[in-house]
Amino acid sequence: MFYRFIRPIVRFIVWVLNGHLHVHHKDRIPEGNYILVAPHRTWWEPILFALAASPMEFMFMAKIELFKNPVLRFILKHAHAFPVDRKNPGPSALKIPVKGLKQGKLSLIIFPSGTRHSSELKGGALLIAKMSGKPLVPVVYQGPLTFKGLLKRKPLNVCFGEPIYIDRKVKMTKENQAKYDKKMQEAWDKLDKEQNPNFHYVAK
Repeated sequence: MFYRFIRPIVRFIVWVLNGHLHVHHKDRIPEGNYILVAPHRTWWEPILFALAASPMEFMFMAKIELFKNPVLRFILKHAHAFPVDRKNPGPSALKIPVKGLKQGKLSLIIFPSGTRHSSELKGGALLIAKMSGKPLVPVVYQGPLTFKGLLKRKPLNVCFGEPIYIDRKVKMTKENQAKYDKKMQEAWDKLDKEQNPNFHYVAK
């Protein structure tokens, strides 16, 4: 209920601040729920991805420190976010999203690299996809990387790719993980070139 209440408010705020959210290839999103996977470029990407893929509702991973503030904790919990300790993730980092995905009402947004300053992919997204039986949907953001750039009303572009399905019978060995990591990276590269052949991401 809170999620559906807050979404139009957030959409209005984004429109006021920038007014140029462009969504590309939404038709590639499969029926049912799924896992959005993206290279992490800005802190506001989850918001834009959730708006771009509406009316689907999403779960989010959020660092456990954010839940120490009672007001922020209330907002995060009611926006389907769940806490994750980055240093010691624990089994709940997999169990919570897998359970939510299996229930079929919510999708998940996850950044396989974990942070904006890493290009190394972790295995969490692949394990969640395998355990839940849900497809990975590659998505990329191209646009301003700083709040100042956002206020200059430079275009915000969200581009969806073709879903990647993981066979539940496949063992997630290092070789198989590397194969799927390569598929995700190739999908992101393809989307970036498709959207803007001259695009080159530089971490801020």
